[in-house]
Amino acid sequence: MCIPNIDKAWVFKSVSGSQAMFAMSQANLLANKRRKFLLSTHISKESRESVKFHWSPFPVEMNGVSAFVPSPSGLKLLVVRNSENVESPTHFEIWSSCQLEKEFHITQKVHGSIYVDGWFEGISWNSDETHVAYVAEEPLLSKPTFNHLGYKKGDSFGDDFGSWKGQVDWEDEWGEAYAGKRQPAMFVINLDSGKVQPIKGIPRSLSVGQVIWSPNSKGSDQYLVFVGWSGGKRKLGIKYCSNRPCAIYTTKFTDASSSCSDESKNNENEACPLYNWTKSISSGFSPRFSKDGKLLMFLSSKGAVDSGAHRATESLHRINWPSDGNFSETTNILNVIQVVKYAEDGCFPGLYSSRLLSDPWLSDEQTLVLSSFWRSCQVILAVNLLSGEVSRVSPSDSNHSWNIVALDGDDIVAVCSSLVKVPEIKYGKKILSTYGKLSWQWLNISSPIFKCPDMVMLGLSSLQFEILEIPVSGVSEDLTEGAKKPIEAIYVSASKSDKCDPLVVVIHGGPHSLSPSSFSNSLAYLSSIGNSLLIVNYRGSLGFDDDALQSLPGKVGSQDVQDVLTAVDYAIDMGFADASRITLLGGSHGGFLTTHLIGQAPDKFVAAVARNHVCNLASMVGISDIPDWCFFEAYGDTNHFTEAPSPDDLSRFHQMSPISHVSKVKTPTLFLLGTKDLRVPVSNGLQYVRALKEKGVQIKVLVFPNDNHPLDRPQTNFESFLNIGCWFKKYCKQ
Repeated sequence: MCIPNIDKAWVFKSVSGSQAMFAMSQANLLANKRRKFLLSTHISKESRESVKFHWSPFPVEMNGVSAFVPSPSGLKLLVVRNSENVESPTHFEIWSSCQLEKEFHITQKVHGSIYVDGWFEGISWNSDETHVAYVAEEPLLSKPTFNHLGYKKGDSFGDDFGSWKGQVDWEDEWGEAYAGKRQPAMFVINLDSGKVQPIKGIPRSLSVGQVIWSPNSKGSDQYLVFVGWSGGKRKLGIKYCSNRPCAIYTTKFTDASSSCSDESKNNENEACPLYNWTKSISSGFSPRFSKDGKLLMFLSSKGAVDSGAHRATESLHRINWPSDGNFSETTNILNVIQVVKYAEDGCFPGLYSSRLLSDPWLSDEQTLVLSSFWRSCQVILAVNLLSGEVSRVSPSDSNHSWNIVALDGDDIVAVCSSLVKVPEIKYGKKILSTYGKLSWQWLNISSPIFKCPDMVMLGLSSLQFEILEIPVSGVSEDLTEGAKKPIEAIYVSASKSDKCDPLVVVIHGGPHSLSPSSFSNSLAYLSSIGNSLLIVNYRGSLGFDDDALQSLPGKVGSQDVQDVLTAVDYAIDMGFADASRITLLGGSHGGFLTTHLIGQAPDKFVAAVARNHVCNLASMVGISDIPDWCFFEAYGDTNHFTEAPSPDDLSRFHQMSPISHVSKVKTPTLFLLGTKDLRVPVSNGLQYVRALKEKGVQIKVLVFPNDNHPLDRPQTNFESFLNIGCWFKKYCKQ
């Protein structure tokens, strides 16, 4: 719990070197939320082989802060404070290096809370630092008022206690983690006048996010570039789901509050035309302009949208940006990185990134740097925009995970960690190799950020890990080449153990997700109390190429179950596990597999833990925010999806669900459930709990009333893993 996260970082050039700013967060157990703070450092490059970070003595806690975004020059800091009270205003603060310069209070009549979720989120300064564009919830609709005589006109009643507010028309929300959020809309605030201007001309059928300004956005001719998601007939859950169709849009911004612009005054209520850059492609997000402003880059999840997988191998594209503002009716979208269907051994397995840095460019203006999954690791990649060449920037012989947090010119600030090593800041200095190719020399940076108690470091020092390649079983000719290749599992153990410790088999959710080799507080805790870990990345996981990923839909509950059993048998055969002391831990789809495994292999596991688990697709399909997921994973395509499943659909869902094997279960199981989960609502898990209880299986159930799908609130996570550790210890006889 003591180890913080680096959420974002920025680097700015100064006369004396570079200044870096780190946005951090850390679990606050007593407050049951994450504490946010800001830490600054001066970077001095003393020689080619030496770089020093001169850290500020103490971090600055940002109490009550929702987001903070430095200006392009680094001379100003925007601080956003969303109120927890839905009727209170949102606060904007503009800070200089030594004082608060301006403060604005934006009432709920203008807009609701500002989105800071990392997906719809978009808070962007323009280049001359006079305006900020952002995404916020549109104003609440006025509720009708009633008294004992009926409907009452008007909206102001003073102390009239004989009336009450009625309800407005129900509207779809964006599902899990977006309860109470109906319509993300775009606004611009003038930092001189404080006037907030809604961007007109965007239809309500679009939910917007990820807004940025076009290059050289000065004066009256300024353009906003943003992502729009169409809700269609229904807004399906978007959290963890990049398969929602989206496009890159542009609209012209004219400041209606400018006193010197007669045109803006006349056109204040007129909407500017909306231009869709990506009509020919089903997905476009994370737009970024090249340094010279001539290219617009973006990521695409067209592989997910077109197939139906909630996440899939991504692609990278570019568009030539017209500096004269003359937008053509047709756009030539150029492929930089295409979806990798099949990757040969050791070759680039495809792009799995989700979002680009705000400034991802090297000084040559044609190389972009990003983080992506590469099998069971996260790595840093450099991409040449003209040739499409992808090169691995982080050390190719490292089985740790590397994540880029900022660029310092052509040098890289990154975080490196593993399952047995707490995160460390690394600094990559760009060098030219013998053959003129780019490479980076990685330096260790002394940092106060990830300091741990000596006892924690001592416990971790006794651990080791390796990534196992495990041949899949039951390979048939009808499988694609990528689906025939070995899976991977990460094995964590005590380095000096002469006997097998109890083995916890850890199964990720998704299923199109990944358990990378990066540090995890929770898994480190399980290792520290005497468990070995086998963390399985079964076929269908991210990071292994699209063939392997797309081989799972239509086969959930069979192919993925078999992959986990194959990994467990491999561990036993290699002498890594005592067959009498193996346990299971999984959440969401990992819980789906956990409950499948204790039903399909009832004698193999001595204890299990399922967190917000999928146990019955037939009941989940009618109550989840992602009913399309049930159809896609059961059938392998999107053709069958309907809001009114047929008896045949429900029969198939039941047959592919853990509930169909419940009669065979005898494994003692701990269930952890969140009542605010919209992805796998708590009633789904409780059905399985009651079925086990009915047949006398030993169970324990913890229900967290204020948690949703991840069960990641600090107190919930803390209590959950203490109980998990005790549950496993009880049945493994440690």
